[in-house]
Amino acid sequence: MLNNFLSFISNNIPELEKTVFRILFATWFVWLPVLLIILFWKLWVRYVQALFFSKRKRVLLEIRLPKELTKSPAAMELFLTGLHQAGREGTWYAKYWEGKTRPWFSLEMISIEGAVKFLIWTEEDFKNIIQAQLYSQYPTVEIYEVPDYTENVFFDDNKTLSLWGCYFKLTEADPYPIKTYVDYGLEKDIKEEYKIDPITPTIEFLGSIGRGEMAWFQILIRAHKKEQIKKGTLFEKTDAWQDKAKEEIEKIRKEATPKPDDDSKSVAFPNPTKGQIEKIAALERSVSKLGFDCGMRAMYLAKKENFKPVNITALTSVIKQYSSNNLNSFRVYDTTSFDYPWQDYKSTRVNRLKRRILNAYKLRSYFFPPYQKKSFILNTEELATIFHLPGSVSQTPTFARITSKKAGPPPNLPI
Repeated sequence: MLNNFLSFISNNIPELEKTVFRILFATWFVWLPVLLIILFWKLWVRYVQALFFSKRKRVLLEIRLPKELTKSPAAMELFLTGLHQAGREGTWYAKYWEGKTRPWFSLEMISIEGAVKFLIWTEEDFKNIIQAQLYSQYPTVEIYEVPDYTENVFFDDNKTLSLWGCYFKLTEADPYPIKTYVDYGLEKDIKEEYKIDPITPTIEFLGSIGRGEMAWFQILIRAHKKEQIKKGTLFEKTDAWQDKAKEEIEKIRKEATPKPDDDSKSVAFPNPTKGQIEKIAALERSVSKLGFDCGMRAMYLAKKENFKPVNITALTSVIKQYSSNNLNSFRVYDTTSFDYPWQDYKSTRVNRLKRRILNAYKLRSYFFPPYQKKSFILNTEELATIFHLPGSVSQTPTFARITSKKAGPPPNLPI
């Protein structure tokens, strides 16, 4: 029967095409206005957002660390809580007429010829907030507005500059947490020499970058909020992150519930294993904290004669310490490379990918066009794990630290 149906379809394709064309032509006054309205609406939203973005001045702030820093990543978690800014697009007028969006920030760890730096890219309006929040948690750091290190970097199809880039995403559903600083015991008050800081491998790799080379890590964040329309409603919104956590918890409970015998009328109760109990606890704890929509990308750049392919492996390996076998981890995707040479004639596609990822990095574009990609969600604890200011446990020689903090004059100084 199926073969006869497929044969009928294949023999009558010309007639079917004519029929479909006639129907579309006869009903153009129904579908064409709807299509044009949808297209106009999307173009309008992009236009007002682009206009709004063009009026925002951006700054890049460098954080310089002292030699002695004993704060745990919990201090960075408190700082990140202050960046959870979700109110600017609160009304339809602000969002669809003025083009306002939630502010996004870029947390960056870079190495330029081995000189390791921590940077935050932000709108100028948030500069004072970021400084105040950082100084409140790290009073001994120094914060400077610096020129954008990406401005004078251009890709010329591997003639003088070679680069490799990639994006990162989670391997499991967003509510499953990665391995955080709490799992490493860094929330406890322990001596610096006994700390095991998961960010140390990243800093060590960045510090190993040689002359004529650069390595960049970029974490883009914006406040997560309810955006998904709730099933069965037209306008009520729900939090897909929270809903997914509840769905996963219910799934684990069902797996832990023994199936009753056919003849038994007794009610079965969940009997979870230790691993299942830990998963449920991890999910509940994960969504109990503030969440951020996130995007992560990394790049390795070098002069053509200084490019070392082994650094590509090192670049993608420094995130493995955040992996949890039974919960979540990061994996690489959308790299600027292909598996086989015949997939890309004369490197045309590779060079296009390299230009795109470099431009996206320089614009800090991720949540909106021109380089929009699908984001994932991390809570403040997870973010503070992959981006925090390390203590003296990190002894990378090229990680420059300030010798002392500048102090103002005493208040009773005679004039």
